[in-house]
Amino acid sequence: MHVFDSATRFLGGNAIVGGGLPLAVGTALGDKMLGRDAVTACFFGDGAVDEGSFHESMNLAAVWKLPVLFVCENNQYAMGMALERAEAEPHIAMKAAGYHIVSETVDGMDVVAVEVAAQRAIAAVRRTSEPYLLECRTYRFRAHSMFDAQLYRTKQEIEAWRKHDPIRQLQTWLEQTGLMHSDEVAKIEAHIAAEIDAAVAFAEAGTWEPIEELERFVTMDRVPQ
Repeated sequence: MHVFDSATRFLGGNAIVGGGLPLAVGTALGDKMLGRDAVTACFFGDGAVDEGSFHESMNLAAVWKLPVLFVCENNQYAMGMALERAEAEPHIAMKAAGYHIVSETVDGMDVVAVEVAAQRAIAAVRRTSEPYLLECRTYRFRAHSMFDAQLYRTKQEIEAWRKHDPIRQLQTWLEQTGLMHSDEVAKIEAHIAAEIDAAVAFAEAGTWEPIEELERFVTMDRVPQ
C-alpha cells in the first residue's frame, strides 16, 4: 500500500479510498504546466466513486483538460456492498460522461482486451491532452480481508466468475494462437512456485528488525545541501 518509486514515476498506493485521484490530477497539472509530454495513469476501485474526491478530480481534469487516464477496476463489490445496491448509476463509465470525459467499458477479465483498450485510451489522451476513463469490469475471488465472512454473495456466484479467470483465459488464448506451449507454461509455473518457496524460506529464517532501524524509510532521508 505504501510502495513508492520516484525513478519510474510510480507515485505509490494510498491508504485512503480514492486518495490517489486528486494526486493524479495534481501530477498531470504539473506535467502540463511544465510542458512535459506525459500521461498520468490512476487506478482505483469501484468503491472510490462514492468519494467526493472522485467527482472533484473528474471535474478538474475535464475543466483543465489534463492528460489523465482514469482506470477503474470495477470488481462489483466495494468491501461488502454490491455496487448495484450502493449506486443510483452503477455504470461507472456513465459517470465520466457527466463530466464530458470520454469513457469506455472493457472486460477486465480479458487481459488482451484490456491491453488493446489501454493502448487506445493512452493514444487518445496523448492526442487530445484530455482525460479518459477506462472501466474494467472484473471480479475478486477472495474475501476483501481476513475478517470478511462474505455474507453478501453466494459461493455459486464466485464459482461462476472463476470460469472467467483472467490468467487461465490468457493461457488458453496463448496456447490456441501458438504463442506459448504447454511445456513453457509448466516451466513458468515451476519457476513461480520455486520463487515463492524461496521467499517464504527467507522470511521464516529472518531475524527481528533492530530497534535502531524502526524509523528507517518512514520518511525520506534528507538530501545533503
